[in-house]
Amino acid sequence: MSNEARNVRLITTALLLGLILSSIDQTIVSTAMPSVSKELGGLSLYSWVFAIYMLTSTTSMPIYGKMADLFGRKKMYLIGLFFFLTGSLLCGFAQTMSELIVYRGIQGLGAGALMPIAFTIIADVYPPEKIGKFQGLFSAVFAVSSVLGPAVGGMIVEQWDWGWIFFINLPIGIPAFILLAVSLTEKKGTAKRSIDWLGAVTLCGAVISLLLAMVLAGNEHAGGTPSDWQSPRTIGLLGSSAILIALFLWIETKAKEPILPLHLFRLPAIAFGNICGFFVSAALFSAIACIPLFVQSEIGMSPSQAGYLLSPLMLATIVTSTIGGRLMSKVSYRSILIPSLAVMAVGFYLLQQMEPATTTSAIVLNLIVIGLGMGAIYPTLGTAAVRAVDPVHRGVATSSSQFFRSIGGTIGVSVMGSLLSYSHRAVFLAGLFFVCVSLLSSFFLGKARLLSRKRL
Repeated sequence: MSNEARNVRLITTALLLGLILSSIDQTIVSTAMPSVSKELGGLSLYSWVFAIYMLTSTTSMPIYGKMADLFGRKKMYLIGLFFFLTGSLLCGFAQTMSELIVYRGIQGLGAGALMPIAFTIIADVYPPEKIGKFQGLFSAVFAVSSVLGPAVGGMIVEQWDWGWIFFINLPIGIPAFILLAVSLTEKKGTAKRSIDWLGAVTLCGAVISLLLAMVLAGNEHAGGTPSDWQSPRTIGLLGSSAILIALFLWIETKAKEPILPLHLFRLPAIAFGNICGFFVSAALFSAIACIPLFVQSEIGMSPSQAGYLLSPLMLATIVTSTIGGRLMSKVSYRSILIPSLAVMAVGFYLLQQMEPATTTSAIVLNLIVIGLGMGAIYPTLGTAAVRAVDPVHRGVATSSSQFFRSIGGTIGVSVMGSLLSYSHRAVFLAGLFFVCVSLLSSFFLGKARLLSRKRL
């Protein structure tokens, strides 16, 4: 094996380990948090352990993407991994819920780099005909890790101290750090780089204001009533976000090295791909949040049974993510997305037909349908984004794709929280609408495909 081939394998191994970290972390923590909050106290702060992680990881994604384009993928990925591992170590030693929330913020600050830059590096080191295959592989690993998370989290809490739900990241993350540090070599640029500090600050402010409004209005209260959305606090946060977004867009038209180059959105793969990712994530995350509540409150399942009920959905994605990855070198992105989203829409239609008399086997079948539809969507959208642009913009393209998905998922869960005050069926109907919007947007991707890219 040549040194170059050996390095590529080491790089891939390092990135897969990092992907396992980012995918398994949330499910491990969600399973263990009841025990953690019982020991540390501060039950009123329970939701903020998740909210702060989401705030810092989502906000940092586009910034990491731009910094990776400016200063190198390796450097920014290792910085992100360092923050993630440092936050994990601190979380394991937390003595109060307040400390845990702060340390989870540090962990999330690092997590914002792991997935976007990993996909960017894959696009750098692999030839075009292999990118789709590895996007499918990465999605399969993500799905398996997400399924294993609840079981691993439950086992750790029962057998050891809860701190190990965070310490377990170290024996995975440290080898990933070392492998990438020694195997990935990048050319050093000589040009002086300009950092768009004003763009970064206004983007952070806009995203934090928007996400805080979503979290507080949709999730903080039981069910999220309409009055939560009409409160002065929520209106103020949404208004601040709108103003900062407008200011950010104006700054980006003037900046020498904009955090988010607006000209990229002239590309259908970026513009309509991000719209598609936004709405499909809103649908998916609302379903993932609502299904355990439905089966516990309407059907009478136990919490542990409800948690494992989502496993068929995630496992089903492995099948179509692998198939989709191989198809990407043969057909257009649109030819994969349209049937996938149509299958996902059928799954949501079946979900909104569910009632208390629905059998467990029927629910599992509905989730498998959604999983089969979903499996190829994210790898295809990620590949479409990264292959639509020149290498100099790959970090931004990939991170913006992840960013819009994350924002969509947050808004989907918030909408779910409000619609639950009406019925579970209303949540699934909203999910069906979101999937249909994604399906419509996928038609506008044109004939773009993996092996023929348009560059800017």
